[in-house]
Amino acid sequence: MTPAPQETAAEEGQRDYSLLQADRGSSLWRDAWLRMGKNKVAIASLVVFTITCLLCFGFAWFCKDPIQQDLTNKFASPSGEHWLGTDAMGRDLFSRILYGGQISILVGLIATFVAVTIGVTYGAISGFYGGRIDAVMMRTVDTLLSIPFLMVVIVLQAVLSEWSGTTSRWIVDTWGWNKEFTNRATNVLPLFFALGLFGWLTLARIVRAQVLSLKEREFVEAATSLGLSRLRVLFRHIIPNTLGPTVVYATLTVPGFIMYEATLSYLGLGVESPNSSWGILIKEGANYLETNPQLLILPGILFSLTLFALNFLGDGLRDALDVRASKD
Repeated sequence: MTPAPQETAAEEGQRDYSLLQADRGSSLWRDAWLRMGKNKVAIASLVVFTITCLLCFGFAWFCKDPIQQDLTNKFASPSGEHWLGTDAMGRDLFSRILYGGQISILVGLIATFVAVTIGVTYGAISGFYGGRIDAVMMRTVDTLLSIPFLMVVIVLQAVLSEWSGTTSRWIVDTWGWNKEFTNRATNVLPLFFALGLFGWLTLARIVRAQVLSLKEREFVEAATSLGLSRLRVLFRHIIPNTLGPTVVYATLTVPGFIMYEATLSYLGLGVESPNSSWGILIKEGANYLETNPQLLILPGILFSLTLFALNFLGDGLRDALDVRASKD
């Protein structure tokens, strides 16, 4: 009989490396990305939202001035100069839609960032320390949840608007910033924080429930036995393990905040002139629905596509980060 050929050193090393890679496994985020890649609707939504952001924050800088008026060219039809025509003040509709998208998307992202920061910290502290601290903090959340959200946002936004006007004048007088740019920037800041400061309540309850489960795990006991402080255990080991539900909630919250901004702007309580947003464009377009429906339909289409994309993306992330899903 012919003896079986022996493995060379290189082949043996390659086999051992393959076994090591198989034993090492993969992370939750890598598995989530692989599952996400199989969700065609979620990937398509991610592409749509990315293209929208590139148009609003990149291509918009090469478009016409969205506040430049031309009263001799009102309600113009689409042309090489004005791709989507003009509005009732002769302003380029295409550039106004893109610049309006900047405000609407920024409101959603910044308000969500504020809400996530507060909600994760508040909920984690409440769940980790428990006892009377947990009882007082959760009763506070319950009390705030009983107050109509939009009513609180309207009142808070009105209070912060007065502060923004004073702040704008102080910045211009002290630092010499451009008055028009400063007024436009400080005009939208109250809306960012008014939405974010009261949008964290539901997330705080979600994070608290996660922390109540995580703090009984073995890795927390191991970290505590090593002499780490409670705050270090909380922020270094427990909070990172709540990022899955937090990311999912954040992606589903962004379209909600964009919708709130559009509602407030439609009611005349949101973004103020000369700034523009999709809510303001829809409000202005509704006044000319019978004569010039494109003023309502065009911003409405981009607004709806963005909301659909974010909602489908959030659903895809929720399924991808489901730890109970089987690994491929």
